Amino acid sequence: MASPMSAGDFLAALTNEGLTVTQVGDWRHHNRNHKGPWGPVHGVMIHHTVTSGTEETVEICRDGFEGLPGPLCHGVIAKDGGVHLVGYGRANHAGLGDDDVLRAVIAEKALPSDNEANTDGNRAFYGFECENLGDGEDPWPEAQLDAIARAAAAVCRHHGWTERSVIGHLEWQPGKVDPRGFTMASMRDRIREQLK
Repeated sequence: MASPMSAGDFLAALTNEGLTVTQVGDWRHHNRNHKGPWGPVHGVMIHHTVTSGTEETVEICRDGFEGLPGPLCHGVIAKDGGVHLVGYGRANHAGLGDDDVLRAVIAEKALPSDNEANTDGNRAFYGFECENLGDGEDPWPEAQLDAIARAAAAVCRHHGWTERSVIGHLEWQPGKVDPRGFTMASMRDRIREQLK
């Protein structure tokens, strides 16, 4: 169990991990906190956006769309590996997921199958949306994969977590497929190496 780091510490953690960070508008105070608490936090969730083009992707993730207001994550990871901060606090990214998965993340143990949607993930996870069409064909450039690993590692390093505290949306909520195009096992391997 951990309290979320401050927005300033989040920015510093990402920068210290070697990432190029763009601050979008008043990201530090853009959140959904009026809908419920953010924290305690237990991990990091990785998503793909089903969008193309960094500018449009960042705009959607910051503002959301009808029926799902933004922010839709804390940071957008672009194809070139840049991280765009769009919000900080509770964000509409994880939705309801499996309480057994959350217990496994907290214990940093192997994940069970996600077969329920009974637990508020927006409260418990940092979220990164990654620019990709999510069709299994759109490539994941090495710069982007490296940035995903570095961003997740930055959060884990701050909280003293291992790579087992990082999950994909598809491991949290039944019916989700993101991120599609790489495995979370391979991403956790990258994060483990980054944390060394």
